[in-house]
Amino acid sequence: MAACAVGPDFKRPAAPEVSQYTSKPVTSTVATEQVAGGEAQRFASGGDIPGDWWTLFHSRPLNDLIEQSLANNHDLKAAQAALSVARENVLAQRGSYYPSVTGTFSASRQKQSESISPTPNSNTFQYNLFTPQVNVSYAPDIFGLNRRTMESVKAQEQAVRYQMIATQITLSTNVVAAAVQLASLQGQVDATRELVDINTHMVQILRDQSTKGYASGLDLATQESQLAQVNATLPPLLKQLAQQRDLLDVLVGQYPGQAPDQSFDLAGLQLPQELPVSLPSTLVAQRPDVLQAEANMHAASAQIGIAVANRLPNIVLSANAGSTALAMHQLFTSGTGFWGIGADITAPIFQGGTLLHQERAARAAYVEAAEQYRSTVMGAFQNVADSLVALEQDAAGLKAAAAAEVAARHALDLSERQWKAGYADYLSLLSAEQTYQQARITLVQAQASRYADTAALFQALGGGWWNRADLARDNNEK
Repeated sequence: MAACAVGPDFKRPAAPEVSQYTSKPVTSTVATEQVAGGEAQRFASGGDIPGDWWTLFHSRPLNDLIEQSLANNHDLKAAQAALSVARENVLAQRGSYYPSVTGTFSASRQKQSESISPTPNSNTFQYNLFTPQVNVSYAPDIFGLNRRTMESVKAQEQAVRYQMIATQITLSTNVVAAAVQLASLQGQVDATRELVDINTHMVQILRDQSTKGYASGLDLATQESQLAQVNATLPPLLKQLAQQRDLLDVLVGQYPGQAPDQSFDLAGLQLPQELPVSLPSTLVAQRPDVLQAEANMHAASAQIGIAVANRLPNIVLSANAGSTALAMHQLFTSGTGFWGIGADITAPIFQGGTLLHQERAARAAYVEAAEQYRSTVMGAFQNVADSLVALEQDAAGLKAAAAAEVAARHALDLSERQWKAGYADYLSLLSAEQTYQQARITLVQAQASRYADTAALFQALGGGWWNRADLARDNNEK
C-alpha cells in the first residue's frame, strides 16, 4: 500500500516532429566587403551554444558590462531569491515523510470540590500538578498524498528555477542590444550633426546669392525648410541616446548618471561568423521558457493526485508518554508514568460535491497547462525562425545600404571634382554631401540590426545556459 500513489504519473511531452525551423533552409548569409558587420554568417545545424555567447563579439567593454549586470542587476537577484524561497518550500515539504514529535510541559495549581472523587493519593483537595509528556504522530502515506504534494512543490521549484535562468538570458541579451543601439544612435547623431552643418552652410550660400540676385526667395525658403527638418531630427536622437545610457546603467545595477558614460562603436564589435543552430528536437530541452511550461505542467499533473487522495481515507497513528506528579522531584518516579497509543481513520462521506469538483478543476488545470506548454513550444520555434529570417534579410539589407553609401560617396567625389573644376556650383556639392550623410545613417542602422539580431538568435536558442558552470552544476544536483 505504501508504494501506491493515486493520480496520473507525469510523462515528459515528446519533442515536436519538426526537422527545420523555416520552409526554406537558411545555411548562410551574403557578405558585404569592407564594412563593419558585413561578414557572411554560416549557420551550423546541431551546433552547441557557449554559455558566455556574448564573448563571440570580442568586445572587452561589452563583456565587462554583462558580467557587471549578472552580479548586480536587481531583477536577477529577485529571481534568485524567488528560487531560494521555492527550494526552502521543498525542504519544508520533506518533513511530511517523517513522524511529528512534540514535547509539552504543563504546571498548574488546582482545587477540587470535596464532593468529587477521586482526589490525589494524599487526599488533599488543593494541590500542584506537573505533567511533562512527548507526543508522536505519523500519517502513513498510503495513497500518496504526501508524495504527490512533494512532486508538485518540486515541479514548482523547477518552474521558478527556469524562470530565473530566463531572466539571466534576457538580461544578457538586453545588455548586448542596448550597447548595440547605443553605438547605432551615436553614429546617427554624428551623421545628423554633419547634415545640420551642411544644410546651415547651404542656407548661408543661398542668402548671399539671394542678396546678389543669383537665387530666388523660393530657393532660400526651401533650403531653410530643409534645415529646419534636419534640425528637428536631432533632439529625438539625443533623447534616445540619453535614455539608452540610462537603460544600460540600470541593467548593470546602477542609478542613471552615477555610472561612467559608456561609449560603443560598431567597428569595435566583431560579428560572429559561425552561428550554432540547435536541432528542433533539442530546442524544447534547452529553452528555459519551454522547460518552465513543462514544469508547470508537471505540477498540475501532481495536483490531480492530491485532489484524488483528498477523497480517500486518511490514517493517523499517534502515541504519547509522560509523567504526572504533585511535585517536581516526584516526576518520572515509580507510579507517575503514563502512555497511550492509537490510530485515527477519517474518510470524507459527504462534502457537498466539493472534493469531486476540486478534482475536476485539477484535471482542467492540467489541460490548461498542457495547452500553454504547446503554445510556448510553438512560440519558441517562431522566435528561432524569425531570427534566422531576420539575419538573412539583415545581411541583404546591409549589402544594399552599403551599395547606396558607396554610390552616394562616388557622387560626392564627382560633385567635388566638378565644383573644383568650375563645372558645378557649390549647392550641387552640398546636396551630394547631404545625400551621402543620409546614406551613412541608413548604413549605421543596417549594421546595428545585424549585431542585435545575432544576439536575438542566441536568446531564441536558449542562451547556452547549460554550458554555464553555476547553472549546469545546479541542474545536476536536481
